[in-house]
Amino acid sequence: MLRLASPIAAIAVLCAVPAQAQEVRHSVDVPESRLDQAVRALGRQTGASIGFRERKLGNLRVSATEGDLTAGEALVLMLRGSGVRARRMGKSAFLIETDPDWKPQARETRAQASAARAAIKEPPPIVDIIVTASKRDIPISAYPGMVHVMEGDRISAASGRKGTEALEALSASIVSTHLGPGRNKLFIRGIADSSFVGPTQATVGQYWGNSRITYSAPDPNLKLYDIGRVEVLEGPQGTLYGAGSLGGIVRVIPREPKLDRIEVAGWAGIEAVNHGEIGFDGGAVINLPIVEDRLAMRVVGFGAVENGYIDDLGRGLNDVNDVDSFGGRISLRYVDDEGLTVDGSLVGQRIDGKDSQYSERQLGELVRSSTMAQPYRNDFLLTDLVVRKSWDEYELTASLGYADQYVFERFEGPALPDPENSLLAPAADAPVASYTQSNDQSMLTAEARLARHGPDGTGWMIAASLLRNEARLDRGMDLFLAPNPLTGISNTVEEVTVYGEATLAASDKLNLTFGGRLSHSKLSSKVVDPVLPEMIYLFDPEAGDSRKETEFLPSAGLAYQLNDDLTLFARYQEGFRPGGIAVRREFVQRYEADQLQMVEGGARYRGADFELEASASWTDWSNIQADLIDGFGFPTTANVGDGRVLSVGVSGRWRPLPSLSLDGSVYFNSSRVTDQAQILRAVFPETALSEFDRLPNIADAIGRLAFTWSTAIGADTDFELTGFGRYVGKSVLGVGALLGRLQGDYFDTGLEVRLGRGRTHYSLALTNLLDSKGNRFALGSPFQLHDFDQITSLKPRSIRLGVEIDF
Repeated sequence: MLRLASPIAAIAVLCAVPAQAQEVRHSVDVPESRLDQAVRALGRQTGASIGFRERKLGNLRVSATEGDLTAGEALVLMLRGSGVRARRMGKSAFLIETDPDWKPQARETRAQASAARAAIKEPPPIVDIIVTASKRDIPISAYPGMVHVMEGDRISAASGRKGTEALEALSASIVSTHLGPGRNKLFIRGIADSSFVGPTQATVGQYWGNSRITYSAPDPNLKLYDIGRVEVLEGPQGTLYGAGSLGGIVRVIPREPKLDRIEVAGWAGIEAVNHGEIGFDGGAVINLPIVEDRLAMRVVGFGAVENGYIDDLGRGLNDVNDVDSFGGRISLRYVDDEGLTVDGSLVGQRIDGKDSQYSERQLGELVRSSTMAQPYRNDFLLTDLVVRKSWDEYELTASLGYADQYVFERFEGPALPDPENSLLAPAADAPVASYTQSNDQSMLTAEARLARHGPDGTGWMIAASLLRNEARLDRGMDLFLAPNPLTGISNTVEEVTVYGEATLAASDKLNLTFGGRLSHSKLSSKVVDPVLPEMIYLFDPEAGDSRKETEFLPSAGLAYQLNDDLTLFARYQEGFRPGGIAVRREFVQRYEADQLQMVEGGARYRGADFELEASASWTDWSNIQADLIDGFGFPTTANVGDGRVLSVGVSGRWRPLPSLSLDGSVYFNSSRVTDQAQILRAVFPETALSEFDRLPNIADAIGRLAFTWSTAIGADTDFELTGFGRYVGKSVLGVGALLGRLQGDYFDTGLEVRLGRGRTHYSLALTNLLDSKGNRFALGSPFQLHDFDQITSLKPRSIRLGVEIDF
């Protein structure tokens, strides 16, 4: 079925699949067949990774292709006249998608077919993977820094239900605390401040599409269903993303609505956990064009019941830590013929944790004894609007977003003294208090930026943004069955920012990048429900005053391309977080802004079947904000001093066989507090520098190795086997002798088998194959750290059966 009108048209199609001039040629012989059968055969013969997201494309008939060809050349010949095109995603990776510009042509003659084939002997240079989180769409080979791009096709339904935990399995640079889904904190590149959720801003900026989703709240653990790609930029990223990107940013890009087709898909799974209960998950995706080629809607809905596995001897209950979650999103896209695109979305999710997931080592790795349930909840809502206008090499983007997050937590509190004589120590059988805290955050953001996209990563971008974040922390303690509010705080940040960045070509091989960000912030704080109103500012009389801060964050970088495969890079970046107020027991005191400077150098090699990147960085961090535990067990926040972080990372990908790919990474981190704050010694004498010379939560070493093996079974059946192993080294919980408890030093594993036939895919996923226990996080209740050896074990070995159907 040859419909290509002329050799010129063949060359035009080839431009959609640029290839490297030195790309290896293979002996290709693929008969006329269905697209899904043809790409499997071509992948085996060339070693290329070829896929398509629209499963209905698999039924298309494509042309026979044979000869001494590269994978790109073979795809051009194979897809002639089919109405689809191939887009290069990497040097040996292609995505097949509908060609919006294709129109049926007259049947091609044999002479025209021969001419088209002859015209593709000299393919143009390779087009790199584009780093969209750079805000200027820089090719990855020209990007001066470490970046990790994970295509959404690597995140199956079994992994997507885990949310951020799935990203930990895909990248060794991302680590997290493990209080429970919806209450954790993320860290990147050894930049970690504390284990608790308090008023301090997060060190990792999290983005959903174009919109920021967190400020001082924990990771909402949004489920990663129907995702296009995930980009992780190692930090700091102060010039582009401002405050709160000290460690880097994580940007999740959902799949956009398709304007030209109806899509309906669904998935369901059932999971059994060793030492636990049965769990379920499921969801559906609907894509609906409203006005063909102009307006479309995409809807995603999901729900999951995650099974508990912790037994509570004190209450005589088994498997107490169930987690229920449900949510969804609606997105709209409008496109016109003049380069205008309008995207609007609404994202919502709720997580209900029935009880905390910690245990007590002296009782057993999956057992504890408590007097009450310690539930938690995370409600998240995001709505945003993004307008883009493109013409020639310019693009104007304007966005408006609103995020709201409510987090509730309950901890088993301290034993209560005799109410008639509060000076006496509590008896052994004294009742235990219940401590609760809720963090309610609302954030409004607006940004406009103009960018010029030049060749090979050159160009510039200027932008202005506004941000207003209000975070309110309410606390309470139930004493003798009576609720009693504790002093709470409210911090409001209003920020006006202008920033820009430009990359110019100093030579054919050298690009230089310069940028800067000027931010002016107003910090307003107030006390909520003070217990001792007349003494609330006893330790810091000026804590309630508004403050203004102005910060300028410069950046510089270079990328030197030794050849088409190898790039050397170096960069300098800064980052900061504004200050605020925190509660210490029942008194309020300020914590000041912190700031860091980082220098980094590295190299990136990208061959046809082998990729390797490595970097080393040195970070100087001043006036570090961190969470502490006071003498009564209450969390609080203070500036703990100055520190430095050394980090070395190496990651690589290798395809030794056409059907087998391997990838791995290793990170080494060394962090130290070099100058402890004087006030910290006075207020928290237990945090002597000899006890506190290491920043928390970042392991000294993290390593990961994974594989994917895919092949065809018969004419219309796909088989894929993926697996990983991840070692997490030793780290500490937090600041001081009390929090300086070791955690980590465990090995996690996972395996998934997928079998696809037509529109249906079946999967079998296993996690923690070795049934390791380990200790992911050494905290349950901060009030019991003195008396109990608390640990958070890995989830026991589990198995999930799943099915995915495209209707």
